[in-house]
Amino acid sequence: MNDRGRAIVVGGSFAGLTAALLLREQGFEVDIFERTGDYLDGRGGGIVLQPDTVRWIQERPHPFTVEDVSIGSTVMRYLGEDNKIAYEEAAAWRFSSWTTMYRVLFDDFGPEHYHLGEFAVGLDQDDDGVTLRFVSGRTERASLVVFADGVSSVGRRRLQPRVMPRYAGYIGWRGCVPEDAVTAETADLINDALAYSVIDSSHICMYAIPGADGSLSRGKRQLNYIWYRNVAEGPALDEMTTDLRGFTAPVSVHPGQVQRRFVDQMRTEAASLLPPAAAELIARTPEPYIQIVLDIAVRNMAFGRVALIGDAAFAARPHAAAGTAKAAADAWSLAAALAAEPDIPRALAAWEPSRLELGNDLLSRVAEMGARSQFTNTWDPADPALHFGLYGPDR
Repeated sequence: MNDRGRAIVVGGSFAGLTAALLLREQGFEVDIFERTGDYLDGRGGGIVLQPDTVRWIQERPHPFTVEDVSIGSTVMRYLGEDNKIAYEEAAAWRFSSWTTMYRVLFDDFGPEHYHLGEFAVGLDQDDDGVTLRFVSGRTERASLVVFADGVSSVGRRRLQPRVMPRYAGYIGWRGCVPEDAVTAETADLINDALAYSVIDSSHICMYAIPGADGSLSRGKRQLNYIWYRNVAEGPALDEMTTDLRGFTAPVSVHPGQVQRRFVDQMRTEAASLLPPAAAELIARTPEPYIQIVLDIAVRNMAFGRVALIGDAAFAARPHAAAGTAKAAADAWSLAAALAAEPDIPRALAAWEPSRLELGNDLLSRVAEMGARSQFTNTWDPADPALHFGLYGPDR
C-alpha cells in the first residue's frame, strides 16, 4: 500500500531506477520521468560490479544470481611491449554491461510508471510538496523529488547554478569489440583479467563484458576498453568534440558521431604506442566514441523535499570504476534515511552529510589517480590506492 505520498524520480538510468525501486518499497507512489524518447538499453559500455551495484540483485528475490549477468576475472594484468605481461596479481572482479544491468532494474520496476520523452525544465517547492515543469507543458506534483539525471542534471543547474563541470585535461576513447572479432591471443590476454597498459602520460583499461544479447559464453562476449589521452582545453578539445552535426559535445561524442579524422588518428597512434592486444581492440571497434573526463562536485545534495543523487550530484572520473556503485549507494542510503525519519525534509537533511563526505572523498581519490597516470607518470600497478573501489583501499 502506497501511504507516503508521491515521489518523482527525474532520470531513468541506473541511479533513477534504483532509487525508484527502493522508494516504492518505502510506500511511495513512484513515477520516473526520462527525457529521452526511447528506453535506454543499448547505451553505454562496461561497468565493474561493486557491492553497492549488485545489492538490489542480492537482497531481493530474483530468478538469477549476479553470476548470471556478469563475467568474472581472476587477475589484474598489465601488458607491456609485444603483449608481454609486465605485472600480474590476483584480482576477483566481476564485470557486466550497462545495458544488462539496466534491463534487470527496468524489468523489476516495469514500464507503467516510467515516462519517456519528458524533459524536466523547472521546479518550485513549498511546505507541502514540489511542482515540476516539463518542456512538453506538463506539470507534476509530489511530496518528494529525486534528481538522478546524470552529468548534465537539470536539477543541479536549477538548485546550484554556480556549480560547473571542471575538465580534467584528458578524454577517454571508449568502445566495445565482439570477442570473436579479435585474435585468439588478444582474447586470451583479456579473457579472465582486468587488463591495463600504462605508457607515458596515458593508460588503457580493458575487460570482457556480456555480449550485446547478454551472452556470457567465450567467443560471444564483448571486450570493453577506455583509453585516456591528454587533450588541451580550448580550441583543441572543442574541435575534437564537435560531432558530425556540428554540435560541440559537453559530455561525450556518441558512437557514429566522432569525426573520422580523429578516429583514424587515434587508431594510428594506438598501433604505435600500445601493446598489440590493446591496439587490436581499438582497430576493430566499429564506432569508437569519446568521453570527456570531468569533475563535478556540489555543495549540497538535499534541498527541502528535493535530493540530488549519482552523477547529478558528484560526477567522478572513471578510474575507480565507482559511478554506478555511488549512484546505488546514494539511493540505498536515501531509502534508509526515509525509513528512519517520516518527515521528508528532516530525513534528507540527515542523509546529506555522509553523502557529501563520500562524494568529495571519491573525487579527490580519482583526481590523484588521473594525475599519476596522465601527468606525473607515477602510476604503480602494485599500489592499492590505484585499484578500483568506491570507498578506497582503507575501507
